[in-house]
Amino acid sequence: MVEARVAAFEHQVQALYLYDPESARQQAKASTERWAKGETLGMLDGIPVTIKELIATKGHPVPLGTAATELTAAASDAPAAARLREDGAVIFAKTTCPDYGMLSSGLSSFHPLSRNPWNLTQNPGGSSAGAASAAASSFGPLHIGTDIGGSIRLPAGWTGLFGFKPSQGRIPVDPFFVGRCAGPMTRTVEDSAIAMATLSRPDWRDATSLPPNAFDWVDLDIDVRGMKIGLMLDAGIGISLDDEVRAAVTAAAKRFEAAGAEIVEVAPVLTRTMLDGLDSFWRARFWGDIETMPDERKELILPYIFEWAKGGASVSGVEAVRGFNQTIEMRKACAKLFSGVDAVLSPTNPIVSYPADWASPTNDPLKPFEHIGYTVPWNMSEQPAASINCGFSRSGMPIGLQIVGPRFADLLVLKLSHAFEQWTGGVTNWPEPRLTP
Repeated sequence: MVEARVAAFEHQVQALYLYDPESARQQAKASTERWAKGETLGMLDGIPVTIKELIATKGHPVPLGTAATELTAAASDAPAAARLREDGAVIFAKTTCPDYGMLSSGLSSFHPLSRNPWNLTQNPGGSSAGAASAAASSFGPLHIGTDIGGSIRLPAGWTGLFGFKPSQGRIPVDPFFVGRCAGPMTRTVEDSAIAMATLSRPDWRDATSLPPNAFDWVDLDIDVRGMKIGLMLDAGIGISLDDEVRAAVTAAAKRFEAAGAEIVEVAPVLTRTMLDGLDSFWRARFWGDIETMPDERKELILPYIFEWAKGGASVSGVEAVRGFNQTIEMRKACAKLFSGVDAVLSPTNPIVSYPADWASPTNDPLKPFEHIGYTVPWNMSEQPAASINCGFSRSGMPIGLQIVGPRFADLLVLKLSHAFEQWTGGVTNWPEPRLTP
């Protein structure tokens, strides 16, 4: 089934890297033999999985989405890949991402342009672009992405998926960076919940890794009566919210209200000072990574990314620290909001879609983060957040609802998401390959 879907659709969406059907068949055969003997390794034994290219897999290069990387084989599996192998998952491919994972786009100087399967002229978002395209194209049930400012939720919203960014440390990552998480991208909430039992096991390589948990990840029942849920329709900064997105998210909130929750409109947590500070810090940090790179390799970096990064050369050390301090301000603002609500609903993305060959929804390297106002605060506050489909635009593109919970309340976010999916019936008509001349 997966091989047939890839054969039919991959040439259009271009979601995969290192696709290896022969290895997948061997892994599947070993899993079948384990099942026959009653010696399965875990819940995911035999389940087809893709992993975002940024997540290292032993023996494979990690290009980081850019032609500027010198390709060398990874010495070991990163935590997410290691946990999947321990439980017998069939890793049949990795998925594409933009240069250094620094764009919400399927545009890369290394990988082919990844496209949104709902409309091939449109962008899947990013930076987990290939994971989103693969999942929405039905290339198997489970796809692992990463998220530092919305890179799981943003593409999930634009492709109709359920995408889950857990609490910091719930799924260990290596290398770690402030706000960086890994998480599942799936067509149903339950598929992500099943994966969490495997992915959430600790790993010493991530110093934020949380202790072992005994959660029943598939116990998704919840009664929302009496819950106080905030509705955030204003991100505070950035791209204006599309009317269609506003209407879909407002209708979603009414579903929770009809089920007995109290819905209260809440103010944004993000300010221009916060976002600009984060931009300065990220530019300085990234410029520090590439400053000593030979000029011939710098020239291979996607021009949009390089133009953005060059701004880091003029950021002083003091300015970089001030920028980093804005992540603390985000954390404080999020904590204050959650002192008065049990959860928050918001749009995932402010707009319905944008062209496939754009580097970001603004396509402007001077304004690279105007679309992450709803998503980035929860990375810095280390809170769990998910995107789930809440409708479609008149043009037929998916619209994402973001559901945010208190720090460490990962199960609550999954339960609320599952409840919403049950009320709406979820997405049932996934994209099919386009007929070509």
